[in-house]
Amino acid sequence: MPEARRVVKRAVVTEKSVAQTGGARYTFAVDSDASKHKIKSAVEQIFKVKVLRVNTISVHGKSKRDLRRRTARATVKQPDWKKAIVTLKEGDKIELGGVNYFES
Repeated sequence: MPEARRVVKRAVVTEKSVAQTGGARYTFAVDSDASKHKIKSAVEQIFKVKVLRVNTISVHGKSKRDLRRRTARATVKQPDWKKAIVTLKEGDKIELGGVNYFES
């Protein structure tokens, strides 16, 4: 289980990810070195569901201005991260902490 928790970092709860839950698709922030097979087995082990498909996206970090820095380089780059969109078997659901954040 600790290995699975290193692969799946957190759930991504946005307006778009919540809208996709009608089709049993859930979005997670995952380790940037994790493969689709590792992500699939980790989600199945943590949430006790059957995963049909895993799609991954490498998200590049944004450059933002930090006005608190009074230097010539007032921009800060947020870190790059990896996102996984997991499709579950029909009828399976994921609840986090007893609350279903993905349910509309």
